[in-house]
Amino acid sequence: MIGVGSMVGAGIFVALAPAARAAGSGLLVGLAIAAVVALCNATSSARLAARYPTSGGTYVYGRERLGEFWGFLAGWGFVVGKTASCAAMALTVGAYVWPDHARVVGAASVVALTAVNYRGIGKSAKATRVIVALVAAVLTAFVVATLGSGAVGSGSVLIGSDATVGGVLQAAGLLFFAFAGYARIATLGEEVVDPQRTIPRAIGIALAVALGVYAAVAVALLLVLGADGLASSSAPLLDAVREAGTDWLVPVVVTGAAVAALGSLLSLILGVSRTSLAMARDHRLPHVLAEVHPRFGVPYRAEIAVGVTAVILVLTVDVREVIGFSSFGVLVYYAIANASAWTLTRAEGRPPLIVPVVGLAGCLVLAVTLPLSSALAGAGVLAVGVLVHGVQTRLRRSGR
Repeated sequence: MIGVGSMVGAGIFVALAPAARAAGSGLLVGLAIAAVVALCNATSSARLAARYPTSGGTYVYGRERLGEFWGFLAGWGFVVGKTASCAAMALTVGAYVWPDHARVVGAASVVALTAVNYRGIGKSAKATRVIVALVAAVLTAFVVATLGSGAVGSGSVLIGSDATVGGVLQAAGLLFFAFAGYARIATLGEEVVDPQRTIPRAIGIALAVALGVYAAVAVALLLVLGADGLASSSAPLLDAVREAGTDWLVPVVVTGAAVAALGSLLSLILGVSRTSLAMARDHRLPHVLAEVHPRFGVPYRAEIAVGVTAVILVLTVDVREVIGFSSFGVLVYYAIANASAWTLTRAEGRPPLIVPVVGLAGCLVLAVTLPLSSALAGAGVLAVGVLVHGVQTRLRRSGR
């Protein structure tokens, strides 16, 4: 549920339009490429999670398999990028619920969901079940209503001359961001029953559900709006229901978008705080964040720190305009995960060699084909992380 809530979140309402602008009628090809890369990443992450069932995800895998630097780089990119994503999701909630006071609503959302996570993963999973059920109902109503309307046929799912290799790859990179929710599952190794069995199964099931949902919604949008109409839309699902003559669905879709953003925010806070916990234990972040609540078993100080930082961003910065660097960071994060899985032996549960090879190559290709501004911003954030790691290493060697 946490994985599905992460993937079938606000991205389904906003990610398809920019992807269509890049790929045109090749949108579904871009979606398929993103899914293949995500499948490789999910398989590598699942095998590593079974081998290292502790909080931290790829931060731990990179550190254990490739060395301390690569683990730090993965953790840094994840924590910085996803904290900004927390703020973006909170602002999305505010924009749909009360546009004139989006920042206040967004800040309140962060506070409320941080409190839910504070009570433990069980409470978070229960809340996510409700959110996923509501979003699934909204998306099902959307697909059924639009595909059953007379508007179907004005668009097409066929690939035309507007689709280019570069555009399709860029769309895949943008859509891949929406599939990255299984990272949240892998960061929860210390808080689930039988992690060696549970985590790989949860990752596979969540990815399959998310792919089915995205494919169904993308097909409906292409058939109703067409590639050009989808590319030019700022709210494609709303435009599609209006085009289909089903205006009664407008408030339903608006509610679904807000609820989906809440689901993404809930799981983001969960994942970022667990990676922060692992890094704090290694003194790569302030060690005070490594404290685990004696009753609820959660890294409550890390959760509070993530929540406070997200609230500050919500109230001061419009991170929606610069969130592209998060996609770059996520792809680097999974490139390190695949490289880590590549080093596993058969006895350690290494997947077929083609899986980490395709996953690593796919992540690197999609990262460099992202919009230039996103790639440069992501590279800048990683460069800051490299500088921080270098300073920490030098201070350790000098004994300070």
